Amino acid sequence: MKSIWKWAGEQTGSEIIEFALVLLPLLAVSFMIMDLSWIFFAKSSLQYAAGAGVRYAVTNNNLSQDSIKAVVQQNAMGFLAGSTGLTKITINYYSPANPSGPALTGAATTVGGNIVEISVQGVQINPLGLIWPGGPTALNLSASSTDVIESPPPPAS
Repeated sequence: MKSIWKWAGEQTGSEIIEFALVLLPLLAVSFMIMDLSWIFFAKSSLQYAAGAGVRYAVTNNNLSQDSIKAVVQQNAMGFLAGSTGLTKITINYYSPANPSGPALTGAATTVGGNIVEISVQGVQINPLGLIWPGGPTALNLSASSTDVIESPPPPAS
């Protein structure tokens, strides 16, 4: 009499092949999700840091650029660490009459009503793995924020 279990012996190893066929795409998608999450986290951290620097700059008149850059650096979650990170931060002031014109310089930059722009450029982020074969090994991220400087309050009478 033939055993009904004979056919099971003929398919040994198929589970391993099926497991490999399912596991490899699953791992690839999982790593891609982690990489994209890391990049989005870095971009949003830089955007938050630029916004925090602008909020600091518009509410406190007559600040040095070093103190504004320090606030941006403190809020960047370590992406702008050290003196190299400070070089990636740019602060520009513009006249409200000509916001697309050249940046203002000198003592009149922090006058109420002027526009302050803080930008962070050239921050390299290394993905946790390759997002796609032959793709870039590092991504350059940038962020900027702009607001109008508040006028000082009128003197108390």
